Amino acid sequence: MGENKNIQNDFVQLARMAVNEQWDDVRLFVARVLRRYRADQPQFADELNQLLKANPARRSDIFRERKTLHEGESAAADLGIASGLLRPAVDEVTVPPFLNGQTKKEIEQLILERKRASFLIKSGLSPSRSAIFQGPPGVGKTLTARWIASKMDKPLLILDLATVMSSYLGRTGTNVRAAIEYAKEQDAVLLLDEIDAIAKRRSDDSDIGELKRLVTVILQEIDAWPATSLLLAATNHPELIDPALWRRFDAVVCFELPESGQVKESLVRYFGNDKAVFDEWIDSIAIAAEGESFSDIEKAVYRMRRSLALGLADEHSLVAEYLSKRVKNLDKKTQISIASRLFSKAGLSQHQVSELTGVARETIRKHALHESSKG
Repeated sequence: MGENKNIQNDFVQLARMAVNEQWDDVRLFVARVLRRYRADQPQFADELNQLLKANPARRSDIFRERKTLHEGESAAADLGIASGLLRPAVDEVTVPPFLNGQTKKEIEQLILERKRASFLIKSGLSPSRSAIFQGPPGVGKTLTARWIASKMDKPLLILDLATVMSSYLGRTGTNVRAAIEYAKEQDAVLLLDEIDAIAKRRSDDSDIGELKRLVTVILQEIDAWPATSLLLAATNHPELIDPALWRRFDAVVCFELPESGQVKESLVRYFGNDKAVFDEWIDSIAIAAEGESFSDIEKAVYRMRRSLALGLADEHSLVAEYLSKRVKNLDKKTQISIASRLFSKAGLSQHQVSELTGVARETIRKHALHESSKG
């Protein structure tokens, strides 16, 4: 009986939002429902998740004018609606992101602190309310934020500060405050993306006053963030972050480019159902892909898979094209190193390696002998 009542309440709430054309609220509500039913009714939850994936969120009216806004702030709220300041990340993240040892430990502790928040509070301790992620592009900062929100069973809202800074300088503080207040009302995990955008504008003297006001707003909002949820920030340029901002975050998590073992692990995941087709080449691709981000590796793999599916080329040609492009853009010393490793570890002949990398066979032979003598 209780379950039927819950279903009725869900249907009424969903119908009310649909009638009022609150489409982004509908998406957030469906995301919450699928998380609620994930354990007991996985097939139902998966169907809802597939619907969300098939209809991606639009950067539209994710936060609306609220009655609690002070007089004079309605225009700013309307600007926020028009620019799509907040965007929901409602697609389910079902597998953990690739993280190195220390980063993985820190993320796992953040999640555990949230799950055992009541225990920490009873022990006289406060769980972390905020964290800032730093690292190069494409290493999984946003994906990790989505993973954390999923494990906390909360929606993730993303506030892109670069968009705010480029479009609405002069009203930025009011817009940011309104967006953050909305995220609090939704009991969401909030990600302040590209928080370094605040610093990038400091070279323009006319912006200094506005930037100071915006930094003040963000400092205040970090301090006032409720202990029931988590405020995250991400930056590719930690050297630009105001020291006062650094001090406000409870945790600083560093993300790095993938280690060699993670490169191969990511290739296995990204190749998916086509792994068997590319299996003999995975070691070679892993060697050539070292130094690339997870995002770049994923894009390269999916390009190969699409080309194979469309019959545009076979796997050997696709891998050869990738290896030659990758090696061609590297310095000579690195080219020789990769060629030597392809010869010694990937089971390719000197002729094959030379064809793929452009490194002379004699050079490959000498380098391989030198490495062998050192071992």
